Amino acid sequence: MAIIVNLDVMLAKRKMSLTELSEKVDITISNLSILKTGKAKAIRFSTLEAICEALDCQPGEILEYKQEV
Repeated sequence: MAIIVNLDVMLAKRKMSLTELSEKVDITISNLSILKTGKAKAIRFSTLEAICEALDCQPGEILEYKQEV
């Protein structure tokens, strides 16, 4: 997949656990884990907004496009 999810990088930068983010954003740990591992097929803008607010970041810091060769 050409979209890379850097959620684990942002969590490390903010020194926040997946559990803490789950509580702040009100999303299950399993759903965040699916997103973190890049297995998610979609994400709602409202979810992305809540994650960005909790991590004090921009969407581009979480999602990255890499062209496949």
